[in-house]
Amino acid sequence: MQPELQPIQTQAPYGAQDASLRRNQVLRNTYWLLAISLIPTAIGAAIGTNIELGFLRTSPILSFVVILGVFYGWIFAIEKNRNSALGVVLLLGFTLFLGLLLGPLFQKVLGFRNGTQLVMLAAGGTAAVFFVMAGIASTTKRDLTSLGNFLAIGAIVIMLAVVANVFFASPVLHLVLLSAFVLFSSVLILFQLNAIVRGGETNYVSATLTLYIAIYNLFSSLLQLLGIFGGSRD
Repeated sequence: MQPELQPIQTQAPYGAQDASLRRNQVLRNTYWLLAISLIPTAIGAAIGTNIELGFLRTSPILSFVVILGVFYGWIFAIEKNRNSALGVVLLLGFTLFLGLLLGPLFQKVLGFRNGTQLVMLAAGGTAAVFFVMAGIASTTKRDLTSLGNFLAIGAIVIMLAVVANVFFASPVLHLVLLSAFVLFSSVLILFQLNAIVRGGETNYVSATLTLYIAIYNLFSSLLQLLGIFGGSRD
């Protein structure tokens, strides 16, 4: 009597299928929330561009401390409520606040004759970097978890340099910081998206928050660099 032949299994086990569905859902929700978060950012930037925020420059150290406190306090509140609808509301309020802080930068850049083109170039460059990093994160077979150590050290070094430059106001250090933010933010986008694709990140609110901050820093840094090297007042 011949042994019964077993059919070849062509589908992934149910556990693997469920995990894949969860990863895709987190990725899809992250992209949707990230896209929605750009709306309050644009509203905040429009308001900030049309009001006077010069008082922030009258006491830069105090303004820096207050903004930094609000920034990290808001992040803490979002993370604490990341599993509820309140987390989404707090995130959208956070993006409105950061959009408002873009006002002085937009006022300065739009004061150039080619200011609108610079804003469009910065936006296009940010989008290009994001899509390139998203493509790499989605197709690479490597686990990029090891980048976490680089990002943790980089975040500490950059923050210390930012604090130092508040006191020294060095134009050279400012340029170095802008370049560092561009590199750091690009790697952070790659790391976060790869974590979602591989199942390391399962909360789309936290993922959106990380990606938004990376995109925000990337865009603002690119815009400042373009304003410094490409701004024209003639």
